[in-house]
Amino acid sequence: MFVELHMLQNFAPSNLNRDDTGMPKDCEFGGYRRARISSQCLKRAVRREFQVGGMVDPQFLATRTARAVKAVGDQLSAQGRGSEEEAQAVARAALRAIGVGVDDEGKTDVLLFLGAREIRSMTELCLEHWEQLAGAAGAAPEQEDQPRARGRRGGGQPALSRDIQNALRDALDGGKAADLALFGRMVAARPERSIDAASQVAHAFSTNRVSMELDYYTAMDDLSPEDTAGAGMLGTVGFNSGCFYRYSNVDMGQLQRNLQGDSDLARKTLDAFIRASVNAIPTGKQNSMAAHNPPSFVLAVVRQSGLWNLANAFLGPVAPRRGEDLAVRSIGALDSHWGKTARMYGEDAIVGKWALSMEDEGPENLVSARVDSLGNLVERVLGATSGITQPAGA
Repeated sequence: MFVELHMLQNFAPSNLNRDDTGMPKDCEFGGYRRARISSQCLKRAVRREFQVGGMVDPQFLATRTARAVKAVGDQLSAQGRGSEEEAQAVARAALRAIGVGVDDEGKTDVLLFLGAREIRSMTELCLEHWEQLAGAAGAAPEQEDQPRARGRRGGGQPALSRDIQNALRDALDGGKAADLALFGRMVAARPERSIDAASQVAHAFSTNRVSMELDYYTAMDDLSPEDTAGAGMLGTVGFNSGCFYRYSNVDMGQLQRNLQGDSDLARKTLDAFIRASVNAIPTGKQNSMAAHNPPSFVLAVVRQSGLWNLANAFLGPVAPRRGEDLAVRSIGALDSHWGKTARMYGEDAIVGKWALSMEDEGPENLVSARVDSLGNLVERVLGATSGITQPAGA
């Protein structure tokens, strides 16, 4: 069972997602230059919406960090066990024991995506096996006769018992974190602790052809003498404007497996994902441009199999014409492409589809799918997926 989201979102002049030169990201599609927002940027915005919008209970969220030693160490210190330095040394030993490289400053050699419950479980194991981990943490780096943790950096340590190592490894079970279940993770040191993402998020691109523009700006020195000419500073910043097509999907079976078979949590996670995807706007240069423009069109599709990315609706760039702006024309192009695709391949696998539009007149091919609010759309999607997600391990 899959849930697809198709959105059209027209942004005011902005620089929401920059490349290494500070210019808005772009791409070529259909032989024309388009504005682009990367999937990583969009997923980050969705995760942020989970947090600031209070859409997901914090215990079911994850943190991506190279400072896992500090995260665990702070919880150990809060338990009153040892000094801050001792707590972080124990946390460092625990991570090294499962093959995660940690330097002497306490930073892991890769970013770890850890659920709040995983961090708590690791903390509890550190408390339970404090003496053994403290002994490992106190080993001298020059002890060459002792086995070393795979992936260790910053010195040797004595081997912990197999039971302790297995318990620490098993603590990395995803922690039923909603964002971790959706977006997955890779743990190179422990491939079996990697998690396949339940969602796919495409790079958003503009339905229209774009040209990059530069804003030349100046800042005045408020305390500059009145007879002083010129600005206190000056610079340039790139920007563009476009109507973006956004596509994502969620594999409900994979989502429920990632959430350890918790169907109620899978339902809440899907609810949050849809709402957050609609509300999520990247933060790049927003203080300068304030491009807070919600989507003009949202289409949700629930299907048993097969996936349709409708990007090819915009192989030819859309352009406004008299009486029809860019958003209206983009909605029309998407609707037309849906109709052609449905006629060619059929809709047998589709359980239901629902469309939300700012325009008074509904699109021709999706007119029967129209609903009147985001809440209604979410309710219909949840109803269509209720009770038919796959059991864990399926």
